[in-house]
Amino acid sequence: MPAKCAAPRATAHLSQEYRTPAWEQRKLGEVASGFEYGLNAAASDFDGEKKYLRITDIDDQTREFRTDDLSSPDINNPIDDRYLLKEGDILFARTGASVGKTYLYKASDGKTYYAGFLIRAHVSDEADAGFIFQSTLTERYKQFVLLTSQRSGQPGINAQEYSDLLLPLPSLMEQRRIGAFFDRLDSLITLHQRKYDGCANPQFLERHISCRKPSHQNRCSATTTPSG
Repeated sequence: MPAKCAAPRATAHLSQEYRTPAWEQRKLGEVASGFEYGLNAAASDFDGEKKYLRITDIDDQTREFRTDDLSSPDINNPIDDRYLLKEGDILFARTGASVGKTYLYKASDGKTYYAGFLIRAHVSDEADAGFIFQSTLTERYKQFVLLTSQRSGQPGINAQEYSDLLLPLPSLMEQRRIGAFFDRLDSLITLHQRKYDGCANPQFLERHISCRKPSHQNRCSATTTPSG
């Protein structure tokens, strides 16, 4: 099977040259609140309503909520709404090999609760959640994760350490423009990556080659030979 070619993230870095003098250093905790740990519950079969987001449900490449294997929190009693995500929420993985991984909640992801190995920060009206999220895809943020997560000897970043994350912020209007631009660019990259993944599928390739073989009927057979 052809090796999967990972599409580059749109935000390799927000370069110093792009910044204007109006940009200022702010701690994440100054423009976001909460920094709360998620729900301590196992996952069960998806009930058709309540989605449960764990670290492994965040796609490594796109940082989107993977919906190919949905689950629900395994709780019989009503779930506290403080674990329910809303727009403006960003999740941060706090431990393990995925420490530093982030996810920006979208209303289109539906009714979603987040699990305990994630920390939720709610971005205030002073900043743009899309821009803050894009800032977590930069080399600067990767260095923060690398340095901060190793201080305790075991990979991990707690809520206080995330709140101390320094971010260069322009005006709110510029944040919105930059965040929207990179969001559209990332969506385009994701779309092309999915098209590539589909074309690289062995069954697709076999069918495509089979369809190009000449036959006495000069048409493509509707059947394919199973691979493997």
